[in-house]
Amino acid sequence: MKDFFYLQRNDRRALLGVLAVIAAAIGVIHYAGRACDEAEPAAADSTVHKAEYAERKEGTAHNATYHYAEERKTELFTFDPNTADSTQLLRLGLAPWQVRNIYRYRAKGGVYRKKTDFARLYGLTAGQYKLLEPYISISGDYRPAAEVYAQPEPDTYKRDTTRYPLKLKPGQTVSLNTADTALLKRVPGIGGGFAGAIVRYRERLGGYYSTRQLLEIDNFPKSALPYFTADASACKKLNVNKMTLSQLRRHPYIGFYRAKTITDHRRLHGPIHGLDELSLYRDFPREAIERLKAYVEF
Repeated sequence: MKDFFYLQRNDRRALLGVLAVIAAAIGVIHYAGRACDEAEPAAADSTVHKAEYAERKEGTAHNATYHYAEERKTELFTFDPNTADSTQLLRLGLAPWQVRNIYRYRAKGGVYRKKTDFARLYGLTAGQYKLLEPYISISGDYRPAAEVYAQPEPDTYKRDTTRYPLKLKPGQTVSLNTADTALLKRVPGIGGGFAGAIVRYRERLGGYYSTRQLLEIDNFPKSALPYFTADASACKKLNVNKMTLSQLRRHPYIGFYRAKTITDHRRLHGPIHGLDELSLYRDFPREAIERLKAYVEF
């Protein structure tokens, strides 16, 4: 047997090389088999994860590792945006952030007084408002108090005659020497400015003897003259023999030069008995004398 299995040195080397190659081949095959076995579960796990992701995306998976929220259903019912709570607003189909905006608006004192005010809600589309508009019901308690309680009743309405005086009708008149500014403003075409000017000029003159004197006021409307009357007997008289130059000059129809002429005449010729005595002076033409007749006495 020993002789039968006896190999030469070269044969033994060749046999050992073949055995080494076979052993190496077996090792490679074994390693490749294990790699395949490990790869298959990984591929299977990947397929499972993909399936789970698809189910999660479609909202059909109920795995306990993530939250599952059912789709909210929109309900339509009558609501008041000033008092509705978050649960009701969410049931109407509003988004949570829109509900928060409503709460912030109300917390700052905001009030929805009419249906269209709710349309200003940020993010609310025209379609949503058209859907909700028939169900919006705003309580009368949120209307402005002035609309409910401050409106005058038709039978008790009174015109503000101070700011908007009732105007005189044609044929009606007021007395220039006794009327106050409130009465003067009732004349068509006469406002607060002209009424004040009439009173001030009346005080300087001492009264009106003719309605034409009103035309001496700058830009006075001639169309207003028929609504006035003047009584010459109500004019204040100036005693030209007793008053000083300073007192005489204050009258609009006399002034400084005519007052000086009067005082000079008194000093040189004595008391004045009539205005005709002054007609010889250049400062007293016939028109000036006629205008002064209602205001002087001797």
